[in-house]
Amino acid sequence: MKGELFASWHAAFVEVIRTSAIGEPLREASLAADLKAWTESLTTSVVQSCSKIGLIAAGKSHQLDLLPKQGQEYLSLDVMGFDQQAARGRWPMPTAIFELENDKKDDRVAYSLWKVLCVKARLRVVFAFRPNWEAGRSSVAAIGDDVINSLSQLQVDDIRGDTAIIFGNRGEGEHFPDGFFKCYLLDTELKKFIKA
Repeated sequence: MKGELFASWHAAFVEVIRTSAIGEPLREASLAADLKAWTESLTTSVVQSCSKIGLIAAGKSHQLDLLPKQGQEYLSLDVMGFDQQAARGRWPMPTAIFELENDKKDDRVAYSLWKVLCVKARLRVVFAFRPNWEAGRSSVAAIGDDVINSLSQLQVDDIRGDTAIIFGNRGEGEHFPDGFFKCYLLDTELKKFIKA
């Protein structure tokens, strides 16, 4: 069912940042708009959340030796998760891929979205940071229009699995992590991202 893998992963992600030691550094980095620290904490959070749903993940400072080539980042993707049960043979396909973009320009986030759409995976997530919810909402609309409308109908129809954009921000005065992250899922029929 569409959105099911995203929902499982997202629940694990929220649990990790709400209950683990990584949550406080991530909250502080968000409040300070310290994008380097935000990306580092986010990488650890994504790797840990993959583990909670049965995936083993590689990311910067999180080396994986599942493939014959050990690495932290495969295919220049920030985090890549593999199903432990389905990892047969030497070169398993990724189940989930994540790009953690801290650039302030929409074009850079659009590039990250285009990049994850080029990879066959059941879950594709792009994170980006904007100072507030309104900036994130306008960015997701512009990025979605730019990238998805560049694809042919056949290419859009060929998108399988879940594709999400998550905008982190400085929070809206709510308890962490609520209000600090806004999620949007791609609806391929409407050819746009819808708030999840």
